[in-house]
Amino acid sequence: MAYPRTFGSFFPAVLLIATGAAEASFDACRDRLEAEARDAGITSSSAMAAIAGVEHRERIIELDRSQPEFVQTFQDYLDQRVTRGRVERGRELLEEHEDLLARVHGDFGVPPAYVLAFWGMETNFGSYFGRVPVLDALATLACDERRSRFFTSEFLNALRIVDAGDMTAEDMRGSWAGAMGHMQFMPSTFTAHAVDYDGSGRTDVWNSLEDAFGSAGNYLRDIGWQPGQRWGREVQLPDGFDYGLASMDTRKPLAEWAGHGVRTAAGNPLPQADMEGSIVLPAGHDGPAFLVYDNFRVIMRWNRSVSYAIAVGHLADRIAGLGRLQADWEEEALSIDQVEEIQERLNALGHDSGEPDGLPGPKTRAAIRSFQQDVGQPADGHPNHGLLEALREASGES
Repeated sequence: MAYPRTFGSFFPAVLLIATGAAEASFDACRDRLEAEARDAGITSSSAMAAIAGVEHRERIIELDRSQPEFVQTFQDYLDQRVTRGRVERGRELLEEHEDLLARVHGDFGVPPAYVLAFWGMETNFGSYFGRVPVLDALATLACDERRSRFFTSEFLNALRIVDAGDMTAEDMRGSWAGAMGHMQFMPSTFTAHAVDYDGSGRTDVWNSLEDAFGSAGNYLRDIGWQPGQRWGREVQLPDGFDYGLASMDTRKPLAEWAGHGVRTAAGNPLPQADMEGSIVLPAGHDGPAFLVYDNFRVIMRWNRSVSYAIAVGHLADRIAGLGRLQADWEEEALSIDQVEEIQERLNALGHDSGEPDGLPGPKTRAAIRSFQQDVGQPADGHPNHGLLEALREASGES
């Protein structure tokens, strides 16, 4: 029987053809990146050699496409990042780097505990930067159609770092998505905000803590950090609170929130200060509530995640000597498929959550609020198992 042998030899041939096509496509994309670099005025021999040396890494595409089975709860997120060990290590480093952190505070207005909180969140205080060649990562993603323009821009900025002599292409290593150094700056953040804080003549956020801390302080100041203000605080909400007000889109003076019955986590009156804040409920109305200020929004410009911003703020508080959160709550994770079902059922009931994708973004949360208001539930916009059951009931299913 010749068929099995022919059948077996067919697939290696197909694989070779596919591999050859992928290599040819990457070669063509690399030529495009070189042309864009020349058009941008990046023409040094070191930059051109760096472009010639980049390699396609299929594993990066796999990581970019990967999707978790479950949506991580806020409780799990916080527990994994604001750990007892990280708080204790942060307090040790607060003392160890006291002079440098005080200098950053004086120059940029960012208190030491916040610099350490970002450092702890990003690289566990410099213990892991990532080992992926940054230019390979960025070129691979720039040559992938999903986010080509963004990563092409980041690739060009990484070349500018090489061009300036701040880091060689060989030593520029970081995360699979191209984030670099102690604070995991993307190349565009580096080129716009990194500083030579140790006066060495080059900016090195990998090997110089002075440059890493100074660059973090400069970046935060540049994007709006307000000296003398904290990130926010845990609060108590009164019975009957209008959960429709719990949104980053709703900003009110502290005095107005006090008028709504909002108090500190300890049950005391809110401080009297000329500030505005927003109420956020990362775990829904059954979880902790936070009143967040302008610096919280600055943290979200570093990373556009409410959970990340709360973790940074809370870790900074803990390093500075404050206590744990007062709220006691439990969360059960939803699977990606369950979130998709929530989105599909919301759409079917006339609450537009957009194209179901298993990701509870702003449009989905707005649709959840609309449904909750219709059925008389607390309109916190939070997806959970109780919401899914309510949607099934509303659809005529038990």
